[in-house]
Amino acid sequence: MPVAEAPRAAVLTISTSRAEGGGEEDESGDRLAAFAAALGAEVTVRDMIADDRDLIADRLRRLCDEEGCRLVLTTGGTGFAADDVTPEATLAVADREAPGIAEAMRLASREHTPHWMLARNIAAIRGRTLIVNFPGSPKAIAEAGEAIAAALPHALRLLAGEPASHSG
Repeated sequence: MPVAEAPRAAVLTISTSRAEGGGEEDESGDRLAAFAAALGAEVTVRDMIADDRDLIADRLRRLCDEEGCRLVLTTGGTGFAADDVTPEATLAVADREAPGIAEAMRLASREHTPHWMLARNIAAIRGRTLIVNFPGSPKAIAEAGEAIAAALPHALRLLAGEPASHSG
């Protein structure tokens, strides 16, 4: 049986200060790119944009519909601040939610922070693309990523319409 091609992935860092040339290194984006590669995905797009709901939604649509990305990982904009609008932008472009992924990410952070329930990350499906909102902290990305890593390759195979065993 032929080996399936690695799914195309995008990493989208959402930070107004960094997008405007804040000069800081994008550690969270780097962490997500490494996470995607560890899943067997090929990161073909890395981008950084401001915390603007319409801009985020437009970029997500383009990554899913025009760039052919099958996995879009975002970092930033999932908190309680007024400009944290990544979940709303994600829901605006979503066909369906994938609530178990976001729930697992929040539960994974429970043992690390008393503020775990304040996370507003979303996981959703647009067409054949899985979009997952990660927090902005590299440490939190590692914790959340560990909780969902085993399930994501299976999810991507299902979205691609490939045969996938439902066992184990």
